[in-house]
Amino acid sequence: MVKLLELILSAEQMLLDEVAFPQPCFAARSAAALHRKVKESRIALLALRNATNNQYPLLAAVIASCFVFVWLKIHRFSCFRILNRNCQHHRRSVAASLVQGVYVLERDRQLNRQGPEVLAPPWWEFFHFELIRKLVDDADFSIFGAIFELKPLASNAPRFVIAFRGTVTTKESVSRDLTLDLHLIQNGLHRTSRSAIAMQAVQNIASAFRDSVIWLAGHSLGSAMAMLAGKNMVKNGIFLETFLFNPPYVSAPIERIKDKNVKRGIRFATSIITAGLAIALKPQQERPHSDDPFAILANWIPHLYVNPADHICSEYIGYFEHRENMEEMGVGSIEKLATRIRSAIYS
Repeated sequence: MVKLLELILSAEQMLLDEVAFPQPCFAARSAAALHRKVKESRIALLALRNATNNQYPLLAAVIASCFVFVWLKIHRFSCFRILNRNCQHHRRSVAASLVQGVYVLERDRQLNRQGPEVLAPPWWEFFHFELIRKLVDDADFSIFGAIFELKPLASNAPRFVIAFRGTVTTKESVSRDLTLDLHLIQNGLHRTSRSAIAMQAVQNIASAFRDSVIWLAGHSLGSAMAMLAGKNMVKNGIFLETFLFNPPYVSAPIERIKDKNVKRGIRFATSIITAGLAIALKPQQERPHSDDPFAILANWIPHLYVNPADHICSEYIGYFEHRENMEEMGVGSIEKLATRIRSAIYS
């Protein structure tokens, strides 16, 4: 019990340090179903869902998971008797918890927590995963990712999950992480040594276990790493299920404009100009559709979770709303052409 209280307190501190996922990963979506099965936790879970109200998603996920974890330990239940592996919300909860495990793994390293003092293992052991490898940055030796394996293997569940954390603002890793954030803004993240380590790790697992289900997951900077690794695998004909929490969207902060008409006008004009340039510079001989990297990449659809209050990723909301508006106006083909050009620039 003391261990779980320490876990809650550490996660609360992480929330204060602005390490938060975009939507309630466990509580708001799953509490209603869970309290029917866990009657003893009914009041606590309902109060939690109402109190958080989508504002503090990671804290909600942490506390709800701990309630369930304690109850399962007391009643000797397996977590798989409650989690529905076919439920998208539950799958998201697993992915988010493993990403959070990487954050805590790095924090354990920074604070030199050893043996019974470590706080990271419950984040993956609760779901029957084992940590088989830590992904370590070659510049500051921080843990930025991890490879987890499910044991024993279950149906409709991934055998491996490769998870990546985002930026950590503690003094031990902030310099390296902010440098990578700058590379991301400059569209140079794929040229960094950390991304090379990440993509090679994913490549090795995918090559060695071709018939196994593999997930990618990441938060913030880590979601950008997961996206790079996923794109790289798509080029090799391998499509990995991917969970992206608050992925950065590099663009002008149009979503922060309060006037909806102004926002729509800017996005419309941008699409027209981009598509016009594409037509003007269009080569005489187009490559076959089967060789078009954009067409191939379009078949890979990662799960995207975005926090509207996070300016780093909220532009995704405006982007998809703009696509719907363009389709309704009957000019969806213009936006598709503009998207192809943007994809070519940032790939």
